[in-house]
Amino acid sequence: MGKIDFDEVLYIEETSITVRAYRRRTTVPSKIFKFMGLKEGDSLRWIATRDGTVFVTKVEGEKTKAKLKQKKPSLSRS
Repeated sequence: MGKIDFDEVLYIEETSITVRAYRRRTTVPSKIFKFMGLKEGDSLRWIATRDGTVFVTKVEGEKTKAKLKQKKPSLSRS
């Protein structure tokens, strides 16, 4: 794992993993949930590196893209 600059760390949280058949679940801690601006239905992207570091980011999904498409003005001429 790479070095962590603790002056840049806002939160350190731990959660457990629940395994049910083929599903593996964990809970996003409340402080992290709020910090990332998450809401129900959002997706997370998990990126694992060779050194064992894992990054978790919010995915700007299709919902966001659909909203942007709706706001674009029509280019058709009347």
